[in-house]
Amino acid sequence: MPKSFSFVRSAAPLRKLSLASMKDPRVSVRAGLGTLLLLNIVAALILFKPWGGSSDDLERQLAVMRNQLPQRQAALARTRTLVQKVELARVEGELFMKKYMLTGRSAYSSIVGELDRAAEKVSLKPKERQFSLEPIEGSDTLGMMTISAKYEGSYPNLTKFINELDRSPRFLIIESLQAAPQPVGTAVNVSFKLNAFVRDESGVLQ
Repeated sequence: MPKSFSFVRSAAPLRKLSLASMKDPRVSVRAGLGTLLLLNIVAALILFKPWGGSSDDLERQLAVMRNQLPQRQAALARTRTLVQKVELARVEGELFMKKYMLTGRSAYSSIVGELDRAAEKVSLKPKERQFSLEPIEGSDTLGMMTISAKYEGSYPNLTKFINELDRSPRFLIIESLQAAPQPVGTAVNVSFKLNAFVRDESGVLQ
């Protein structure tokens, strides 16, 4: 009996201490936080798979990348070809404008000199002339010059003059042509309306 009584008395305080610790709110909070942390770690491992996929998953991913590689290479080749064509078109466009278009402030003197040389070559007599310059919509550097010019001469010389304009190094467009015979003789009065194109980088056309 004394031994049994001694055993009961020693166990009772341990049971009371255990119940008191369980009722402590700090212990409950710590247990809850620990459980939540564990759950977050498990979820992260499942989501991100830091250990990698299975061998079958890796094989499938490799096969997909191998199939995509020729398509990517073909797209890159097409892009390079397109870039080369764009660059070639830009260079050819620059050469065309330098060769066939009038330039900036010298446009008036250039076109007058060219028309006078052509008229002198075919024996047409220049008369009054008018010029106007308008910017081309959508461009800050290109404009169209309209030339209204009158000449006097024979029909054969008029035909030669038109041929000279066709062979001009400039990009000239004959918009209209009117010829009226004189009351006396074989000469005719001719009125031309021509269009030429001007390129100017100084902002004069704006």
